[in-house]
Amino acid sequence: MRFISETSSDGVREQLFTLGEIPGVLWTPEGAVATRPLVLMGHGGGQHKKAPDVLARARRFVTECGFAVVAVDVPAHGDRPKVEEYDRIATENQARVDAGEELAPLIADFQALVARQTVPEWRAVLDAVQQLEHVGAGPVGYWGVSLGCGLGVPFVAAEPRIRAAVLGLGGMPASAEAATRITVPVEFLVQWDDERVPRAQSMALFDALASAEKTMHANPGKHGEIPAFELESTLRFFARHLG
Repeated sequence: MRFISETSSDGVREQLFTLGEIPGVLWTPEGAVATRPLVLMGHGGGQHKKAPDVLARARRFVTECGFAVVAVDVPAHGDRPKVEEYDRIATENQARVDAGEELAPLIADFQALVARQTVPEWRAVLDAVQQLEHVGAGPVGYWGVSLGCGLGVPFVAAEPRIRAAVLGLGGMPASAEAATRITVPVEFLVQWDDERVPRAQSMALFDALASAEKTMHANPGKHGEIPAFELESTLRFFARHLG
């Protein structure tokens, strides 16, 4: 892990880093020196590690809970180069949608493909960050919706360090098998009028989760219209399970 810049503001220390070819950012309380809970955040499609919603949540996790938060750019996003194969698939999928095919299964299959790369990358990031003195090997949570859910479900299923996860705006069928291997507490967000993920698929993904403790938070609105108050619920959820 190589740190390339560091800034501090309003009690939050921000460190940009690279781990091999992976660009990322770590937020911690200013002056932190001991082990603390860590949340890995997965950004949405077309976004990046410091997208406004990621940044806002990360700073709240740090200032109100004392957590460390890490986010990285997934392949073909943010500071990472384009991937010709992914561009080709996206073009083909758009043509298939224009011809009348349903969008959701195409998105799910594409996310499953990308997850084969991101799951080992994110595990390597956890390894590196938890070796830092101001983070340490404390409990780990995961937050990710939309693309962050599609990539997050197989990650949470594969990573035993995750103790709790916030997922949502995602659905079946690509995540079905991985969801059955998730047993940690989950808070699952659904937008009732989601134009990208059919409601029935979101419900099916929630049902597939094997967690003994799982709650669905369904709100009116389209895919990108998660109400601001859901952040407060997320803070309480992670504080309860990680803090």
